[in-house]
Amino acid sequence: MAGTSSKLEANSINNQATEANKIEISSLSKIYKGRGGDTIALQNTDLTIKNNEFVCVVGPSGCGKTTLLNIIGGLEAATSGSVRVDGKEVNGPGRERGVVFQQYALFPWKTVLKNVEFGLKLRGLNQKERKEKAESYLELVGLKDFAHAYPKELSGGMKQRVAIARAYAVEPEVLLMDEPFGALDAQTRAQLQEELLKTWQKQKKTCFFITHDVEEAVILAQRVIIMSARPGRIKEIIDVDIPYPRDQSTKLDERYISIKNEIWSKVYREYLEVSK
Repeated sequence: MAGTSSKLEANSINNQATEANKIEISSLSKIYKGRGGDTIALQNTDLTIKNNEFVCVVGPSGCGKTTLLNIIGGLEAATSGSVRVDGKEVNGPGRERGVVFQQYALFPWKTVLKNVEFGLKLRGLNQKERKEKAESYLELVGLKDFAHAYPKELSGGMKQRVAIARAYAVEPEVLLMDEPFGALDAQTRAQLQEELLKTWQKQKKTCFFITHDVEEAVILAQRVIIMSARPGRIKEIIDVDIPYPRDQSTKLDERYISIKNEIWSKVYREYLEVSK
């Protein structure tokens, strides 16, 4: 009985450890074939992301950040290795993963409300359910009064709020964000950073966020993943041990400044590798 009890306890501990890991990336490589030769975008990449964790990925252009996000999202296939979400191997897009791109990707002929409803319709919700859920998420991002506007009538920041509301509305467990604020002005970007953090703290989703902005990475993330120059690998992972809630005043904190400078110096070394 004692032996059986020990095995059950060991299995329980192993199951708990697996459940705590939302995303598990193992020996992941991606090679693009071309007439001029092969391009190794990712090489033997290993990474574990915990449930409800917020991580940001930084690194020089062309280091494979977006490729990694696309593979996690099931939008691209890996050449070798694997990605698992909740222990299940990723072989394509899934309802547990939502993606927000830099380009908004809104339907110009649909209203704000209908854009947010789109994914809900694909999931089989009836009209009343779609409308109620879409309105609740538009309210969450501060756009309920613009439900019947069209994308052309919105500013860049408002369009990105719609894209975020649409991603949240389908209630994914993992939110993948590819430089969603990169094209916005500094003030709008700062505002959306704070709104995203507030929403994440309410919803507690797992966030995988790509950015070129080290300041943005440190204000948002619990951990910052630094990728090497091509071929892309995980160079280093930095813990951001600054308590939440955070806002723009956090940038005056000595600990914030120290972490930002540490990450920037490491990223800059990778940029120098690219320019050689």
